[in-house]
Amino acid sequence: MRPSRVKAKFERDEPALIVVLHLTDPSLFEMVSMMGFDGIWMDMEHHSYGLPRGAELMRAARVGLADIVARPAKGEFTRMQRMLEAGAQGIMYPRCDDAAEATEVVRWAKFAPEGERGCDGANGDMPYLMMPLEKYVAEANRETFLVVQIESRSALDRAEEIAAVDGVDVLMFGPGDFSVLSGIPGQWDHPWIHEARQTVARAARNAGKQWGCPTFSLEDSKRLVDMGARFICCTSDFVLVKQGFEKIREDYTGLGFTFAKP
Repeated sequence: MRPSRVKAKFERDEPALIVVLHLTDPSLFEMVSMMGFDGIWMDMEHHSYGLPRGAELMRAARVGLADIVARPAKGEFTRMQRMLEAGAQGIMYPRCDDAAEATEVVRWAKFAPEGERGCDGANGDMPYLMMPLEKYVAEANRETFLVVQIESRSALDRAEEIAAVDGVDVLMFGPGDFSVLSGIPGQWDHPWIHEARQTVARAARNAGKQWGCPTFSLEDSKRLVDMGARFICCTSDFVLVKQGFEKIREDYTGLGFTFAKP
């Protein structure tokens, strides 16, 4: 079974760098994976493509070494199993409210005795019935990692109990939803954001778990690593493309070109 690059880094207490890919060209997944990034965040909570397309993208990523970290929508427990069968090494579960919900994530993503995940084997993760079942189950439980997102004030109040759930590997603070739900949308430097990151870091540390957060700059990434974060999500393809075209527009405006606005 394909080993998890992210979990291997956790075991060495090294930070893992995750990038977000929203565009669905397999070549992009193939390229990023071949470039040596630790993981690719595949966001199926907010985008419209389904598992057949997702499986193609995961297959492209297998050319390189990057883990696929697949995010379902809240409550899509059965979908997590199919994501893992298609080849995801990690599940990022959004908007976790409490320890009971985190326990359900573990239940659906881990085989017995750690959970109650259903077993098939005729998929890309085994792969394709090429392993003894006993070995497959053991390796799947060992190599699969679960990221639980803390994205609301009520969840933040329960961060300690969520972190204590056996099978949860990473607590991830979600500043986007947290800022919106807290009435401070997009205010990344707000004291509440900094306090929330400290709370998540402390809960993870107390439970002996890893933690992480999206980051918006190299300087912020350094702060997170210094705080003990080992799951660092640094940028997305949309951001890079947008910044690239903004630079072109700025440069060519200086040459006298004009740009229409819709």
